[in-house]
Amino acid sequence: MPAIERGQIEALVPHRGRMLLLDTLLGFEGEACECGLTVRDDPLFCRDGRVGAWVGVEYMAQTVAALIGLKARAAGAPVKIGLLLGTRRYQAHVPAFVPGMQLRVSATELFHADNGVGAFEARVYEGERLLAEASLTAFQPEDVARFLEDVQV
Repeated sequence: MPAIERGQIEALVPHRGRMLLLDTLLGFEGEACECGLTVRDDPLFCRDGRVGAWVGVEYMAQTVAALIGLKARAAGAPVKIGLLLGTRRYQAHVPAFVPGMQLRVSATELFHADNGVGAFEARVYEGERLLAEASLTAFQPEDVARFLEDVQV
């Protein structure tokens, strides 16, 4: 599959502006996808020339969003907003990401329940070097606006 450029990533991931951290879709097959990005020196996340390793969770979450969007498109359904419920076993093998690094982020769906909850394994690489890994849980309600209204405290 040819890479999808940033403008097309926006059709899959709800983030906009500086919060859209992915640059390209590198591949999609079945239950897995890979996205690419260049670590930016944007002060939103970059401090003292480094982007904290914790931002890897967001790289992974956006890749999961891209995967869910691609699967929806493949099924002829619209792309909908989802919510990150949690992250388990996040392991960063580096203390930080350096602006300019070219990263590859993979996400694989492990299961998807009828209630909209899904579990995913995700990893961040620079070349073949594993930089971070985690399990993520996401939820995609039928109507996200109504769901958010219902859960307001």
